Amino acid sequence: MDLTPKQIVHELNKYIIGQNEAKKAVAIALRNRYRRSQLSPELQEEVTPKNIILKGPTGVGKTEIARRLAKLVKAPFLKVEATKYTEVGYVGRDVESMVRDLAECAIRLVKEEKTQEVSYKATAIAERRIANVLAESMKAERGETSKDVFIQNLVDGIHAGKYDTNVIEIEVADNPKPLELSPGQGAAIDLGSIFSGLGMDKKKKRRITVKEAKNLLIAEEADKLIDKDAVTEEAIRRAENDGIIFIDEIDKIAGKGNQGADVSREGVQRDILPIVEGSTVMTKYGPVRTDYILFIAAGAFHVSKVEDLIPELQGRFPIQVELNSLTKEDFISILTQPQNAITRQYAELLKVDNIDLQFTPDAIEKIAEISVDINATSEDIGARRLHTVMEHLLEDISFNAGGNDYPVITVEVNAKYVEEHLANMSKNRDLKKYVL
Repeated sequence: MDLTPKQIVHELNKYIIGQNEAKKAVAIALRNRYRRSQLSPELQEEVTPKNIILKGPTGVGKTEIARRLAKLVKAPFLKVEATKYTEVGYVGRDVESMVRDLAECAIRLVKEEKTQEVSYKATAIAERRIANVLAESMKAERGETSKDVFIQNLVDGIHAGKYDTNVIEIEVADNPKPLELSPGQGAAIDLGSIFSGLGMDKKKKRRITVKEAKNLLIAEEADKLIDKDAVTEEAIRRAENDGIIFIDEIDKIAGKGNQGADVSREGVQRDILPIVEGSTVMTKYGPVRTDYILFIAAGAFHVSKVEDLIPELQGRFPIQVELNSLTKEDFISILTQPQNAITRQYAELLKVDNIDLQFTPDAIEKIAEISVDINATSEDIGARRLHTVMEHLLEDISFNAGGNDYPVITVEVNAKYVEEHLANMSKNRDLKKYVL
């Protein structure tokens, strides 16, 4: 998708409030990928992504910006915490596992797309298989109808959902679950793929409803129709050229001095360095080059600074963007503007129990005001504070909801209601300031 930077920011604005500098930086980075793809192969080799560090308190949108960016262009995306890695020689996850995990994401993404392409054909084959099984158990109902016509009638009925609740016994593929290895030992071993490669496709009989059988068989038939080599080839290409790795909590591995835990932190930085610089990592799908993967690092940097990272790693993140703490106006926008606004989420949830939940503008303003106030006087957790406030505010309504058998009740949440129900929260907060 060749979106311009302005179009990318416009799309991000649907889900994330404020942080325009960060949106602009990631939009340019994404557009540069498209620009690179239009260059000659010789010049493409020279142009590498300009990695980004997003600096700001928790809950202001760092992860969401990266996640939405990847979703926008259907790019393989992986979020990792820098703190879960340990340097070589220690027990724990090795940094190369992030590239192996990205390859898995790319495989899953491409496989879903290819499955969609063959879904019509796979559905037809699956319905025919189920019809043959149903025909055996419904011989008495066939009467004078020819077998072909009877099976076609069954196929039509299965497609329309007529036989969804019928229980049948059918053979399905028996895929063993991947065997997980200990941390640091690499990717999981997929026993199913090993047996499949040896021509040992195992089957097992199951008694399930037609609806369940249909889903299982469609997946099974689609798997047969997909060219696995083409999936792997496309997935590796996408991981290398379109992949985005979001390294969170990068500030936790930045430390001063050479004593204690700082030695290990610096070791992790030095291990991450070749991955970000550009190297080749072996995965079970083949080698993956990291030269053109876009790395977005993020951290609060309350205690440490970006300058505390080793110089070589700093040099690989030329773009640094500082994200701002959320203001009252930001909170009001978060509560009302995004497509998945939290007020809409709660309204839809309670609609299930026939409660028509409505928020007045003064209630929205009061919720925003209290959220900002709590963030200022206790830990600043950004937009996540809204979840705490909203849960506390709507606790009584959620608990007393009668159920979907009761008539529809309209509940209006206004400023007075907010003040009454969040008074205890405010008092407790005031006391916490004096408790050591």
